[in-house]
Amino acid sequence: MEKISSGTGFSAGSYSEPRATDFEAVMSLVQDYFDGLHHGDVKKLRAIFHPDAFLKAPGLRRSLEQWLDAVASRPVPFEHGQPYDFKLLSIEVIKDQAMVKLECPLFDHLYVDFLGLLKENGHWLFVNKMYTDLKSDSQGKLS
Repeated sequence: MEKISSGTGFSAGSYSEPRATDFEAVMSLVQDYFDGLHHGDVKKLRAIFHPDAFLKAPGLRRSLEQWLDAVASRPVPFEHGQPYDFKLLSIEVIKDQAMVKLECPLFDHLYVDFLGLLKENGHWLFVNKMYTDLKSDSQGKLS
């Protein structure tokens, strides 16, 4: 497991200071997300997303299960010697919600993900994901 590499955009927001345990819980989910992507670990990824989460990119909508099927069928970055270059660009935790902005390089793609989290029944989970590939044009073709 690699450690999270971060940018400078950390904020607790001006609304209230999150408890350290909430911040740590969100950071732990981000670490699991990075590890799950790098190792193609569908079980790990399923565990950190709410079952009704939807993943959205320009021109593309997927249910969690559709996305996990795609992860399971694509090459695994770790097995292909790809570097673990994921970055946490920003994080904001306000009470029982959080938003993280991540940089996720995967093979020929450079994804920027915005993931929303909610704390429900004492547990944090990702509830949505929006993402874009900085290396593709607006039609999804690699540039």
